[in-house]
Amino acid sequence: MALGTLDSAPPPFFRQGPSALSKLVFFSALAVLLMVADVRFRITQPLRNVVATGLYPLQWVMMRPLVWTQGAGQYFQSLSDSQNKEAAAQYKLGLQSQRALQVEQLSLENVRLRALLGMRERVNVPALAAQVLYDAADPFTRKVIIDKGSLAAVAPGSPVLDEVGILGQVTRVYPLVSEVTLATDRNQAIPVLNVRTGMRALAFGESSAGAGTMELRFMDTNVDMVTGDLLTTSGVDGVYPPGLPVARVARIERRVDSAFARIQCDPLAKVRASLHVLVLQPVVEQMAARPEVKPDVGAAQKGGKR
Repeated sequence: MALGTLDSAPPPFFRQGPSALSKLVFFSALAVLLMVADVRFRITQPLRNVVATGLYPLQWVMMRPLVWTQGAGQYFQSLSDSQNKEAAAQYKLGLQSQRALQVEQLSLENVRLRALLGMRERVNVPALAAQVLYDAADPFTRKVIIDKGSLAAVAPGSPVLDEVGILGQVTRVYPLVSEVTLATDRNQAIPVLNVRTGMRALAFGESSAGAGTMELRFMDTNVDMVTGDLLTTSGVDGVYPPGLPVARVARIERRVDSAFARIQCDPLAKVRASLHVLVLQPVVEQMAARPEVKPDVGAAQKGGKR
């Protein structure tokens, strides 16, 4: 055989198949086809379920140390929090027990003093539980709507309070709902009493929009009032029962160019967050009616003769 007829390239050691580029194109197209088929027809969902079911015991065993570690940490953390809360509750319970004993003693002394002076007992005002539904639609007033109306014996002028203090007063009654004007409304006024000094005043809603506070008007600049004084209802208006918390003095401005001091108060009630309230009957409904003053006919006749 002539040497020119022999192939100079050595024969491949391994049998060669398709080229690498054709393999890449084929498997890429197959992957795209499988992904599209899985998205449209969910063909691999049964396989996923079988694999997930088979791997779940292994995952559960592998996660146990982490779960036990987290559970132990949460246990000791919750135990510490529970102990701290129990200590705080015990302290608060002790204070409340002390106050309860003092209140009971003061109540007995009050009853004895009223009996000694021949004064009548304070009126026990019936209460009705209600829930705040929503705020009124008027942006220039501060009112809320409660879910009790005239069918539940709610009367116009009834005071409304939450678990902290006076919230406002019922100003409009419908059959199923009622409109409550908050104590911070500019048209609302509550006769209050300074617990520290016993001085009576009149608390108005703040006139500026969005203030959410109250103010004491027509108070002299040298009035005995300090920041932190507690204001309660005085009961002289025949609407609010006496002794209910209303507000606390927050700021006092004594200006030289004015004869009155500007006293700003923060309401104790949650005027923007109250959900459950109590509606009381006006005190005037529980009080005896005023006696009618009859004109003196004899004096009138004598005056006519003169």
